[in-house]
Amino acid sequence: MSTTTMSSLSLFGDREKGESVRTQNMTAAVAISNIVKSSLGPVGLDKMLVDEVGDVTVTNDGATILKMLEVEHPAAKVLCELAQLQDEEVGDGTTSVVIIAAELLRAADELIKQKIHPTTIINGYKLACKESVKFIQDNLSIPAADLGKNCLLNVARTSMSSKIIGADRDFFANMVVQACELIKFTNTKGDTKCPIKSVNILKAHGKSSRESIFVKGYALNCTVASQLMPKTIKNAKIACIDFSLQKAKMKLGVQVIVDDPSKLEAVRQREADITKERIQMILNAGANVILTTGGIDDMCLKYFVDSGAMAVRRCKKEDLKRIARATGASFVASLTNLEGEESFDAAFLGAAEEISQTRICDDELILIKGTKVKPAASMILRGANDMYVDEMDRSVHDSLCAVKRVIESKKVVPGGGCVEAALSIYLENFATSLGSREQLAIAEFAHAMLVIPKTLVVNAAKDSTELVAKLRAFHNASQTIEAKKNFKWIGLDLENGKCRDNKEAGVLEPEMSKVKSLKFATEAAITILRIDDMIKIYQPSKEDPNSYANAVAQGRL
Repeated sequence: MSTTTMSSLSLFGDREKGESVRTQNMTAAVAISNIVKSSLGPVGLDKMLVDEVGDVTVTNDGATILKMLEVEHPAAKVLCELAQLQDEEVGDGTTSVVIIAAELLRAADELIKQKIHPTTIINGYKLACKESVKFIQDNLSIPAADLGKNCLLNVARTSMSSKIIGADRDFFANMVVQACELIKFTNTKGDTKCPIKSVNILKAHGKSSRESIFVKGYALNCTVASQLMPKTIKNAKIACIDFSLQKAKMKLGVQVIVDDPSKLEAVRQREADITKERIQMILNAGANVILTTGGIDDMCLKYFVDSGAMAVRRCKKEDLKRIARATGASFVASLTNLEGEESFDAAFLGAAEEISQTRICDDELILIKGTKVKPAASMILRGANDMYVDEMDRSVHDSLCAVKRVIESKKVVPGGGCVEAALSIYLENFATSLGSREQLAIAEFAHAMLVIPKTLVVNAAKDSTELVAKLRAFHNASQTIEAKKNFKWIGLDLENGKCRDNKEAGVLEPEMSKVKSLKFATEAAITILRIDDMIKIYQPSKEDPNSYANAVAQGRL
């Protein structure tokens, strides 16, 4: 029902209330979920997205798909933001979080049609989410240390199995784990941290994906500014600067009026000397490698060549910030100090064991090895074309995030629909133990959990009814019969279309990924479920009264 409000406060817009708004919101959420549903799992399909310019993106990453869609419905936007949140917080599981949230909304809509109040459903969902998280942590969580050194490799393989590089997952999993092992460190509180921003991923199309390489050190996609400079420097002292080293020019609007033409040359000389003094200041501080985001003109290059220093221009600001963190350098935006004078202190310099220009694949790269403060790693990905290489980049990033979560939280859970099936059985039994109205909401939450195993099986072109029934039977036995407790690790084997022990098979995911996706999906469903009134204000018309059409209509022309 759509009515225009004509109360004492008149709104120039539409107001929709009650059931129709909820049904609309649910339909929008399910539509978004259906877009990404077929891309879930190791045999999920890819989506081709073409933007208004004609650029093509081929991906099956839920967050990327939803980010590129132009969604107008406000409830659907909540799900798109949900995928982005999962991507930022965890890095993996973006598709499943959207599917679960949409299924929870669909279940809630059914309950509302049976005259159950939304507040009861919301309370039931909150309780179910709390119990689910507790059950995962108490019963399904496995300490990574118990599974040995292959645990991280298995997590990386599982993350990649649904991606474009799934066929080469053993090769890439090794690279990802090597990178994470290299950059991890223990902070002052004794926590293990793995800053994946220290891993620089470079893309170069050409050759096959198996010819991608892992490099110990930070690879910078730049070359030295002059061929006369040294290509390798040991015990490098690095200056990271964020301004151009070019002949000084007067700022816009500044004029120099010269009475005596003979003094004109002195003005020009001073312009040249300003930059020379700046370069001399940096070199005198002990710098032998200068990385800048700006340009360096030929006149200034001469000073670096004469002093035997290496200068690299037009570096990305993002790269320089990472190098500064790894080497202990300061990212210098200006030489001006607090007194208003220009100076460059030796404390601004970072240190590395070696910096060299190396030819890797077809490109020349600057490699920074043995960084002083934090270790750094780089991957150079090869592929047939730009679309393929971009999707490889997204896949490797998701895998790095999954391994990072396991290193930091030290907990994993079995994958392949195992967690969702176990939760479904547990919550069904838990619901029957409650004597309140929330029982129905929790039972629907339990049923909604099965959407993940069902979608996985449908995408694998297998019989979902039979396989999910078998999976539920295993998990029911594990929770009711003490002798069959080990059945709790059983999940789906989608290649062969049967159930198997996924702990033994090495299909593992970070515990944090499952817990966060459950929490986020429940919160998103509750947010949309709370809405029972939608007021849409009309956009004021931007018609120009002086336009040609209006002038003709009014007889002015």
